[in-house]
Amino acid sequence: MSDRAEIRGPASRRRRTTTISGGGGGVKQANGSKWHDAGEKPPQCPGKAKSDVVSRHASHNGNVDREMGMSGQQLRNSPKKQKSAVEDIAERLSCHVLQESLLSSASGYSNYRGILNWCVVMLVLSNARLFLENIIKYGILVDPIQVVSLFLKDPYSWPAACLVIVSNVFILAALYTERRLAVGTISETTGLILHFFNLTALLIFPSAVVLTLTSITPVGGVLSLGIYTVLFLKLYSYQDTNRWCREIRQAKAKRLTRSYSCPSVALANGSAVHTHVSYPGNLTHRDMYYFVFAPTLCYQLNFPRSPRIRKRFLIRRLFEMLFFMQLLVGLIQQWMVPTVQNSMKPFQEMDFSRMVERLLKLAVPNHLIWLIFFYWFFHSSMNFMAELLQFGDREFYRDWWNSESVTYFWANWNIPVHKWCLRHFYKPMLKRGVNKFLAQTAVFLVSAFFHEYLVSVPLKMFRLWAFMGMMAQVPLAWFVGRFLNGNYGNAAVWISLIIGQPIAVLMYVHDYYIIHYGSTT
Repeated sequence: MSDRAEIRGPASRRRRTTTISGGGGGVKQANGSKWHDAGEKPPQCPGKAKSDVVSRHASHNGNVDREMGMSGQQLRNSPKKQKSAVEDIAERLSCHVLQESLLSSASGYSNYRGILNWCVVMLVLSNARLFLENIIKYGILVDPIQVVSLFLKDPYSWPAACLVIVSNVFILAALYTERRLAVGTISETTGLILHFFNLTALLIFPSAVVLTLTSITPVGGVLSLGIYTVLFLKLYSYQDTNRWCREIRQAKAKRLTRSYSCPSVALANGSAVHTHVSYPGNLTHRDMYYFVFAPTLCYQLNFPRSPRIRKRFLIRRLFEMLFFMQLLVGLIQQWMVPTVQNSMKPFQEMDFSRMVERLLKLAVPNHLIWLIFFYWFFHSSMNFMAELLQFGDREFYRDWWNSESVTYFWANWNIPVHKWCLRHFYKPMLKRGVNKFLAQTAVFLVSAFFHEYLVSVPLKMFRLWAFMGMMAQVPLAWFVGRFLNGNYGNAAVWISLIIGQPIAVLMYVHDYYIIHYGSTT
């Protein structure tokens, strides 16, 4: 029997063996058989269960391993070593997997931060070259005294500032009209007529003053008319919201419930305590002028309030306002004005190739100035006012730079105007049964009117370039939404911003130059 084992030994030892986990486990062969030959028992070593001899042989050359005293610890580690060796060999044999290139859309890769940084570096370098070329060609053109002359012709005459002060008459007229409506001394129809005349005068009066007074500069006219336009939108929202409050109060009175005019309740908001007002307790001078100065166009009785004024945040926004204002003035004087002046001759001679060249040359400084103005006004200035007044809603813009359609851009780059249009113009038209497309067109029509109002009246000439530019957004929005998607739509929006604005600027400057200086040249 031992002879048979001797004879079978080499054959059986060539088979790879492993150990069965357990304190006194036997040895199991790789093919699953256990020592069953002729009643032979598996080797039992109760005192040396963790130090039995297990033979391993190399299958390549048939040599028998002579390690007969492998410990249990080495036995447990050997599968890991074999596995790592197998994995290492497998990695050497196979180095390719099924995958897409990073720049392919199917790869799902989206981290282009390095390319964005490269674009910024290239933008800075290219603009630095243009800036140096401008300095070498024209010298230093920045003149702070000339900036003052843009606002005032006579240092002792401030017509634009006086016009802004007179706007308080229209503010108080709206407040007192609402007070009379709240107590019922005038009817809803009479109040509607009074508000109509007040709002109409709010647009006609400043434009008439700007057109008749020669002492008002174009820049002063733009600022004063801009303030009156903002007041028009605010007071329209003011009368609309208070009318809704009266309708709610009347509806509750008909149901014999508690009146909507409830007493004021103090609500703690962080470290500050703000009073929760209800109609008609909101019809005060304090409430009215808070709304006038708040960075919003939509009125509500109780605005969200921040708990405290963050002084560091306020100082940072103030510093940004001052810095970017100086930067805007410097870029306009040093970069944009010479380019516009050099563009007049090609427009007069109708040299198409030179006109396109001047248009593209003007597009870069114009777009850069527009971007800086956006940050200065919608981020620095409006956050400064919001922090100063503890106004809590700071959503003044959204990610318009990711716009894949024209409508998305106009709905997200100026949130205060967008909210006003939705709340007081677009949704009321839909409730009256107006078609959605017609309502959108009407919104663009109103926007086009105010754009032309803010440009033609201060320049004292009516060319309708701004009006047509805004109305051209309707077919452009249809075309982009219908035929361009994704990155192509975003590129179309950027092209319309970069090229469209310089065209309007050159049109107005050309006409203004011909009217005022054409006879002398």
